[in-house]
Amino acid sequence: MERLSLSDVETTEAVPDVHLAQLAAGEEMSVQHFHIAAGASVPEHDHPHEQTGYITQGTLTFVVDGEEIRVTEGDSYVIPGGEPHSAENRGDEPVRGVDIFSPPRVNPDWQE
Repeated sequence: MERLSLSDVETTEAVPDVHLAQLAAGEEMSVQHFHIAAGASVPEHDHPHEQTGYITQGTLTFVVDGEEIRVTEGDSYVIPGGEPHSAENRGDEPVRGVDIFSPPRVNPDWQE
């Protein structure tokens, strides 16, 4: 068994004010922590990985096929692989949460 704490890994600023930390990764999935500052956004992108997530703080607005979907503290979500999506923190507080990717996503495109 492998154990990783958020304090054990380096955080990367993927885009301005959006911080990602790659946590545990296995053969079939990986876990990522995210911190999105108030007013920050993740531009539209897609990836082959199925993405599930859970919001631990704040409210995040996803835009998928022109539809806005709000997820807030305590909500979970799933984004199928290959589906273009973006996300915006329109609130006054940071958004924090975790994403799980399958297959593992240990080196996102913005780190290349």
